[in-house]
Amino acid sequence: PRKPTTSTMKCAITSVAAALLLSGASAFTVPQNAGAPCSSSCSLARSIVDTPRTPSATTRLSPLFMGRAAAVRAATKGKTDAKKAKVNAYYGKKIIMAVKAGGSPDPVANRQLAELIKAAKNNSVPVDNINRAIKRATEKDAGDFSESTFEAYGYGGASLIINVLSDNPNRSTADVKSAINKKNGKVAESGSVLFMYDLRGKIEIPSVVDEEELLMAAIDNDVDDMELVEGDEEGTSIVFTDPKETGAMFEAVKSMGLEEGAKMSLSHVSKAPVECSEEDFEKNMAIIDALEELDDVDSVEHNMSN
Repeated sequence: PRKPTTSTMKCAITSVAAALLLSGASAFTVPQNAGAPCSSSCSLARSIVDTPRTPSATTRLSPLFMGRAAAVRAATKGKTDAKKAKVNAYYGKKIIMAVKAGGSPDPVANRQLAELIKAAKNNSVPVDNINRAIKRATEKDAGDFSESTFEAYGYGGASLIINVLSDNPNRSTADVKSAINKKNGKVAESGSVLFMYDLRGKIEIPSVVDEEELLMAAIDNDVDDMELVEGDEEGTSIVFTDPKETGAMFEAVKSMGLEEGAKMSLSHVSKAPVECSEEDFEKNMAIIDALEELDDVDSVEHNMSN
């Protein structure tokens, strides 16, 4: 038999490719009669086009797509777990500080400890974690934790506030500065960034909130300062209030039956948010991610609007 020439083979391949495109066949779908013998490239192309496509072939997800979806789910879960761990560690340190400062592990005798326990529970910190922190505070080798704040500049006019709670200030200072410098950020002088922010009470709610209902609940709980905005994730809400009214605002949220999953904290809110380019935003997020990986860093706040 005569061997096919190069031009004949190219023609056959081109015909098959065109047929695949016209038929919408998936690269992961094997035609039912693909194995049937054919005498020419035209008959092979025709057999592929004429092959009926079953519903399973049209709805099947490619292995590549499923791999990416799984990776996204894993990454999201990883970030959620890391955030929960940060919250638990933060309240663990704060409880140790409160026990030492108040001189008693009894929340009845130590008002500051009682308020922290309440806040920890409101932020879904497990009771076992709370009890371990109280017990740890009574041990002789328990560390003396202290709070500190660092300020920095990123790309595209972005500024950062880094909140630290550590039992080793020298270590935390070195780690924070190293993380910023490695990502080509700039450590700012104390006060050069903070003046551009307001300290606000912040309540994160994992659902959409009706503003009128929230306003009425706030009035009933003697809250004068309230601002409702969309959350960072779709279907969530954030309520800002005066720092002194944060507890009362959380009670208002509870009165609406929205306390499950809600979190209460104090946050620095930028007076003049900036919108960075996509490239600068990614670089700034790289700085933030590097900082949040540090055990002594509790949170990083910024002025980016995007």
